Amino acid sequence: MKAARKFAFAVLLFLSACASAVGTPFPTQIPSSSVPTDNPPTLENSVTPTLAPDEPPPARAKSEFKTDFTKHSVPYSEILSGGPPKDGIPALKDPNFVSVTGADAWLKPVEPVILVQVGKEAKAYPIQILIWHEIANDTVGSEPLVVTFCPLCNTAIAFKRTVNGQLLDFGTTGRLRYSNLIMYDRQTETWWQQATGEAIAGELTGTQLEFYPATIISWEDFKISYPQGQVLSRETGYPRDYGHNPYVGYDDVNNPPFLYEGPPTPNQLPPVARVLTIDLNGEAVAYPYETLEEVGVVNDTVGGEAIVIFWQAGTVSPLDSSTTASGRDVGTAAAFSRTVNGQVLIFVAENGIIKDDETDSTWNVLGTASSGPLAGTQLSPVVSINHFWFSWAAFKPGTRVYQP
Repeated sequence: MKAARKFAFAVLLFLSACASAVGTPFPTQIPSSSVPTDNPPTLENSVTPTLAPDEPPPARAKSEFKTDFTKHSVPYSEILSGGPPKDGIPALKDPNFVSVTGADAWLKPVEPVILVQVGKEAKAYPIQILIWHEIANDTVGSEPLVVTFCPLCNTAIAFKRTVNGQLLDFGTTGRLRYSNLIMYDRQTETWWQQATGEAIAGELTGTQLEFYPATIISWEDFKISYPQGQVLSRETGYPRDYGHNPYVGYDDVNNPPFLYEGPPTPNQLPPVARVLTIDLNGEAVAYPYETLEEVGVVNDTVGGEAIVIFWQAGTVSPLDSSTTASGRDVGTAAAFSRTVNGQVLIFVAENGIIKDDETDSTWNVLGTASSGPLAGTQLSPVVSINHFWFSWAAFKPGTRVYQP
């Protein structure tokens, strides 16, 4: 506990100094459905909110926001300040992109990027950039999306940003709930929970954003699979030390979660254990990375749907070391439907090679068959999200933890 206090104090001092140096505060947030990519999950865009009892909004919120704080679905007592004010961590709007060749000069092969693909257009959002901005408002293909990353929870999540026919543009509130990023939209200034995509305060309270598949993979995997892809540029208009990690050691499994105030974490796993999570047809499952590394492939059924998870070494943690490219290898995990042409496949991993029992085709971690009778076939991605266990369990306490 003493070490954790020293860690927290040191980080806050470092970030305060950085904020003073550049004028715009740096981050102080320390350390569902199964569908094809071109047909993302369908969720109800609007539901009747269950309003929490009347209580004053979070400190300074009324002076910073035009939000209708009389509408909220969670107690304001659960919302904490992460340190910076509204937009203190600047979201990106209409960001610039560069080619794979251009980005290869500053991205390392094992460095993590967030892959988002719409139709034939694939984009990579390097975590070395989003760790400083947390939100990128963008359009991929013809789909307006918001790509988000919360360093505190290790959550990379993409959402459609058209709600009830209105195009929304998202920013950061500077607030947290259960250590998770709370976003806001600039059109109504409604507050949104990043982990769930739910509007929790303001005019749109109760509205649900539609998830879109997004996967953390290595830069090497992206550039090999998508040589014509686009990469989020470092030319953001903000002075940031891209490639530097301001959350050194935050994902140490022996550390308690920083700035976490929420339900007690179930003891099936350490609070900061990495998990890949799926919430499908009313069933929530967490797949520990430690287990995925041991087995390589998981064949499972979630919410009545046959799914498979592939794991592959070669992607580092951006939260571990002094740079986002020099952390320990935590691997990549990705989830897919294992139904192909009406047939449910069984997958196995041997010596790092993934094959299916039915056709003996070989598959890569991105769900593409590279050889065999099914060569060229693409498995349909399942919306799956990386979390730390404490974060997922806080929002989904009834989760099944996968065991082989």
